[in-house]
Amino acid sequence: MTLAYYPGCSMHGTSREYEESLLAVAAALGLDFAEIDDWSCCGASSAHAADHLLGVALPARNLALAEAQGADRVLAPCAACYNRLSGAAHAVAEEPGLAARVRDVLERPFANTVKVLSIVELLRGLAPAIEERVAARLEPDPLAHLSVATYWGCLLVRPPLATGFDDAEQPTGMDEVVAACGARPVRWNMAVECCGGAFSIARTSSVLRLSRAIIDDARRCGADAIVAACPLCHANLDFRQSAMSMKGAPPMPVLYITQLVGLALGLPLDLLGFDRHFVDTQPLLARLADDARRAAAGAAEREAARAAKAAARAQAGAAAATAAGGGGERTAPAGAVP
Repeated sequence: MTLAYYPGCSMHGTSREYEESLLAVAAALGLDFAEIDDWSCCGASSAHAADHLLGVALPARNLALAEAQGADRVLAPCAACYNRLSGAAHAVAEEPGLAARVRDVLERPFANTVKVLSIVELLRGLAPAIEERVAARLEPDPLAHLSVATYWGCLLVRPPLATGFDDAEQPTGMDEVVAACGARPVRWNMAVECCGGAFSIARTSSVLRLSRAIIDDARRCGADAIVAACPLCHANLDFRQSAMSMKGAPPMPVLYITQLVGLALGLPLDLLGFDRHFVDTQPLLARLADDARRAAAGAAEREAARAAKAAARAQAGAAAATAAGGGGERTAPAGAVP
């Protein structure tokens, strides 16, 4: 499967671990990405607030490039990029006269024929393949004892008319991917609540308050980690934890959904970018490795016990067969002629 790929600014910069894990997972699952030639910034997070036409034309330029390069689908793994590209496609399709105005700005053909995919939409479609790969691994699933809070944030499923691939208030696609990986998605209250988004610099105190509420709820509901699919959400939840008042609670690891899938597939850790996180993920990874080793040892013990029981039954059956066959010379009855 070949998809046009729009990395956006963050995947090549502040969220390199997201792209590293995405490309590793894609290779393992047989996906082939064709990065859009000469792509440019989609305008997130400010262009659409400053000027509607500019806010549509900037992401539409990238869709036009993908279209010219023969693509019918494009993956935008960054939630903000996905929101802007899918929002532009929807606006051009629905607002009278906007398509012509956008073409005038772009000074190039644009038929608006490319479908924009989010990372969750892509991975949800691949969930059966992920589950099959996890089940086929010889060693126990390292995520079997991991409880995860799936965090969607604001941009992946809103506005629903522009996104439309999942429910805007109670989305389930990321939970399906987590379950396919063998982990347990927890029920919690903050899955689609805002982390403060782009106010991380302008209103840091608001971001700290909102992000701390998300982390506190995930911990209250039994999560070992939060899984996200947005570089901005990840930055607020991961980077800002050092500035939050956590009341003595340990830091909460925040993983990208692609990193979780990579762990489930057994990919090498150095391909998944965990060393780039601000909250140290090593304690969690060490615990998962210990759980997997204990599970493997337990499975080996159970297999040895079954083999011993089978051998004992076989030995007892052989002894019974020997006894039933007489096991020695017969004595002739009295008066019989030899």
